Amino acid sequence: MQRGSFQWMKSLNKSIILNKIRASGPISRAQIAKDTKLTPPTVGSIVKELIEQDIVRESSQGESQGGRKPTMLVINHSEFYVIGIDAGPRVIEFVLSNLSGNLLEINTQSIDEKLSNQHFLELLKNGIRTLLTAYPQLQDKIVGIGVAMHGVVDVETGTSLFAPNLSLRNVPIKQELESTFDFEVKVENDARSLALGEAWFGEHENETNMMAINIGTGVGAGLVMDGRLYHGEYDLAGEVGHMAIDINGRKCQCGSVGCLQTLVSGPAIADRARQAIKKGELSVLAEKDDADITGEGVYQAALTGDALSVKILQETGTFIGIGITNLIHVLNPSKVIIGGGVSKSEAFLLEPMQKTIRERALTDKAKQTKVVISKLGDHGTALGAVALLLVELFKPNIAE
Repeated sequence: MQRGSFQWMKSLNKSIILNKIRASGPISRAQIAKDTKLTPPTVGSIVKELIEQDIVRESSQGESQGGRKPTMLVINHSEFYVIGIDAGPRVIEFVLSNLSGNLLEINTQSIDEKLSNQHFLELLKNGIRTLLTAYPQLQDKIVGIGVAMHGVVDVETGTSLFAPNLSLRNVPIKQELESTFDFEVKVENDARSLALGEAWFGEHENETNMMAINIGTGVGAGLVMDGRLYHGEYDLAGEVGHMAIDINGRKCQCGSVGCLQTLVSGPAIADRARQAIKKGELSVLAEKDDADITGEGVYQAALTGDALSVKILQETGTFIGIGITNLIHVLNPSKVIIGGGVSKSEAFLLEPMQKTIRERALTDKAKQTKVVISKLGDHGTALGAVALLLVELFKPNIAE
């Protein structure tokens, strides 16, 4: 689907009707008109166009309200597709998804430690070409490309302003990909993309104000309000990994000290294990060289009952709980979802995390804030990249 077709679909009335069918389908034309306050002729005309475009289809007949049984409408989820990209910091994941989030293809590409802006863009383009080559029959059915990029992103221009773990600045991702492929391209911070993926594909239908925190090599978060991401004034909302937890703590990559990231990220967990072993604490990890001790290794050791590893992960849960309590007091989300590689240590993290919130939150309701582990698995951020296009298709800004 070329960019012109995408823009045609996301006009306001079409998107209102599309979103109504998405949220309430199967639904009749008459019910759409009633619920959206659009006139029946307007609904009928737009639905006819959407059916001709194959994004909506007639499914079955509903219950009669005194006359003929109405024909019901549903979104044709398997007729259109989105390319989602989870870019960095160590690998790039490319997925091809239908509108329901079912993945047809998953490819990964390793990232060199040192690369230029142009090399990074070529990696993105080559990964996209691989998907398009594998599914040539679907090229006219692709809605667009979503890119979840680690670091600071200018979402309006689709530019990666600063990707710290890759030492990249001012990468014009949207401009380059749109000029190469003629698809609509949306670029977003990876943690905010995860939050959007949770809102669209997670089991959070009744949550209108939720936060997802991505804890892996770094720490970031996204806040979804009424199905849309909150960006803040300068696109910095969600950089929770750099909230200060210990003003006398370790130095962070950002240049500050004691950031949450220095305590709970995968590399931080590994570093805390190394420091404890050097101080003489016993652990099966002591048999490894320093370079071979990883966050994943601490988790695996904890599964065997290694006391030091269990203690470190439980302390990590406490630190995360302190960070979440700060966020509850500032943003008051109804639910917090934890994703990323560190979340796999759920068995050791979740209880101390929840206990810390109960002890530190100001009110009884705040103490009961739901904190859960993401069920989207390793592909949550890529699915969030897919959702970037779905928001634009189904829920455009009224100003557009």
